[in-house]
Parts: sequence; structure tokens; C-alpha cells
Amino acid sequence: MSPLPANSGSGRYVSRLTSGALAIIMAGGRGERLKQLTTGRAKPATPFGGKFRIIDFVLSNCVNSGIRQIAVLTQYKSQSLIEHVQRGWGYLRGEFGEFVDVIPAQQQIGAHWYRGTADAVYQNLDYIRTHRPKHVLVLAGDHIYTMDYGPMIAYHVEKHADITVGVVEVPRERAREYGVLSVTEFNRVVRFSEKPAEPEPIPGRPGTALASMGIYIFNADLLEELLTADAAREDTQRDFGRNIIPAAIEELQVFAYAFQDVRTRAQAYWRDVGTLDAYYEANMELVYVRPELNIYDEEWPIWTYQLQRPPAKFILDEDGRRGMAVNAMVAGGCIISGALVRESLLFSDVRVEERSVVQASVVLPRVSVGRDCVVQRAILDEGCVVPDGMQIGVDLAADQSRFEVTAKGVVLVTPDMLRDPA
Repeated sequence: MSPLPANSGSGRYVSRLTSGALAIIMAGGRGERLKQLTTGRAKPATPFGGKFRIIDFVLSNCVNSGIRQIAVLTQYKSQSLIEHVQRGWGYLRGEFGEFVDVIPAQQQIGAHWYRGTADAVYQNLDYIRTHRPKHVLVLAGDHIYTMDYGPMIAYHVEKHADITVGVVEVPRERAREYGVLSVTEFNRVVRFSEKPAEPEPIPGRPGTALASMGIYIFNADLLEELLTADAAREDTQRDFGRNIIPAAIEELQVFAYAFQDVRTRAQAYWRDVGTLDAYYEANMELVYVRPELNIYDEEWPIWTYQLQRPPAKFILDEDGRRGMAVNAMVAGGCIISGALVRESLLFSDVRVEERSVVQASVVLPRVSVGRDCVVQRAILDEGCVVPDGMQIGVDLAADQSRFEVTAKGVVLVTPDMLRDPA
């Protein structure tokens, strides 16, 4: 059966429980399915939504939930991620026990870098012991969503759970990308399969499966016990989804927490932007009149680091040379000079020159689009310089010879591709 909605009465526990929790954010993934977009950056450091980085969403969820003890575990291509977290999240007050610590892989135990999500936390058990939390939240650092973790911790306590897994409902054909759970009518997890070839559907709903969000709550002492036992084994991939959770189901109290609106029971917004098409679509959704993800919510702000930039500027007002943006989001520092931007999302410091058209595109920071260009259904990576007269997204066959074209016809362009004469 589908998990029951969270207990709306859980709020009485929230402040006490979140203040005693430690969040461990897994931010070391390669992000290989994002292709060249993660050639020089970790997936959590990828820009999103016009001014943010992907990791800002989970960090904001922690801070807004009252969790102010946060560790970010990094590994691959982490420099830009480390710089972003240090610059944007250094305002927490250490004298009050608040912090966001960035912890690179350091071969803390033996001669190995992190060999899986569970091993990454295992190699930092000394760090966890130092802070003596009652609960440890293990959080994926590469998903887009807004969530108060307080009710989930309260649910964990109310259920007397050993482990609680955050879950969402997804179409069964997409469930192969996630950990898939089966639960009882009381939300007790009875099966957990990581990226199964044939995902088990929710009973009575053959087109839908229950997927893990990559959010786990552990009682701290139990977490250390489980990780230590897993580290002593040889037949393990040292992964929470493949090893720790499945092995715990028979002997421990493992529960699923449905990520739903506690009032309407509707599925809450959650996106895994792990592919170029998913990344493109999640960004483009923000341009809609009423997007499902509300980044304008003053009660749940998304915090970030951003450079000080002047307002966006639109210049020239002549037929064929009119600077304007329609159904678009345009960040600070942009100059639209006699060009048309339609149904697109522009990050900071983008320049679009005369008689060019940018349509249905995601344009990352410091991109320059020359004169007489057409850019449509494209992702332009940070720092791209599009020469005068270039057309992108018009002839996909031509684009495939030079750029990355997705199955859905979205064109990824990076600075290296533009510099390559081929």
C-alpha cells in the first residue's frame, strides 16, 4: 500500500529534535549522466534556477528546519563546491554550536578514498562522535526540493524506528533509477531494491512505484554499529541503498516516510536532475506562470552565495532591434541589447546582442551570445561565447556533430565545444 501521510501533530517535537540532529550531506558524486555539464564540477555544484547551486536546496532545507550542524562530504571535482559553501554558508555561529563543515575525502581509514555512500560516512565516524548527535540525517546533495525535516524526525521518534527512509511516488518506468521500496499498511519497509530492472509497483497501482529520496534518519549509536559491521565484510558495495538498508529490514524497525503535504496528502515537489533532460525540464518549469517549485516563498527561502550584480538591463527599442524578455527569468547583471529572450532562464552576467533570439533555453552565468544568433532548446554552460550568426537547436543533425544532443532534442553547449574547430 501507499505510505500513510505524515502525522500533522508531529510539530510539537520539531524544535527539540532538529536542534539535536546532525545532517550529513553526500556531495561527492560524479554526476556522469549530466555529461559535459559536470566535466569540471561536482553535480551538487551545478547552477540551478537562475542564481542557485543544486546543493543550496538541501542546505536551505536543513537551516530552515532548525538543523544547524551540517557536514558536507565531497570527493570528485569539489573545488567549486567547496568555494561556494565556504562563501555562502559561513554565516552560522560557531559559538552557538552551528556550522556547515566541508569534509573532503581524506583516506581517514586505510588507503582508500570513499568506496560508497556508507563508506563515506564510516570514514567520518570520529567526526560524528565528536558532536554526539541523537539522530543523524544522511541526505543526498543533488536533488531539488523543499522539505521540513522536523516532522520526519518526529515521525521517526513516534514510530520508535531504527531507520526511516524518505520516499516519493514515481512512474514505474522511471523507478529503475532509484531504490524501490515495498511497505506494509503501517509504513513498515519489507523490501528495498536498489535500481531494480523490474521495479515492484504499489499494490493496486501498477504504473507507480515507491522510490527512495536518498534521505535516511538513523539513531546515531545504531548508525555506527551498522557501518562498522558493513566495513568488516568483503561482500559489500558499502552503499546505503544496496547494503545497509536491505540488510536491516528483517531485524530492525525500518519505516518509510511519505513526502506529502500533510494537509492535502498530495505528492510534494521533488526532482532528481541527474540527466540533461531532467535538468533542463526542472529549470524550464520555473518559467511557468505558477511553477510547482515556489522559489519565491518567503517562509522557506533558498539561501545561496551570489556576487553583487547590477539589475538586468534591456536596451534598444527599434523594429528588429528591441531588447525584451517574454515569459522569462533574467538574473542580475544581464544585458539584453536589441535581442529577444522568450521562455528562457538566464543566470547572471549574460549578454545577448542585437537581432539574436534565445528561446526555451537555460543560459548559465557569464555567457555571451553574439549578433544574429538563434538559440533554442539549449543549455549553454557557464562562460560560453556564441559567435555572431550561430544557430543552435535549429538543425539537430548539424548540432550532433559538434555539441551534445539529448534524446529529447536538448542541445548542451560548453566553452570547449565552441573552441573546437570541428
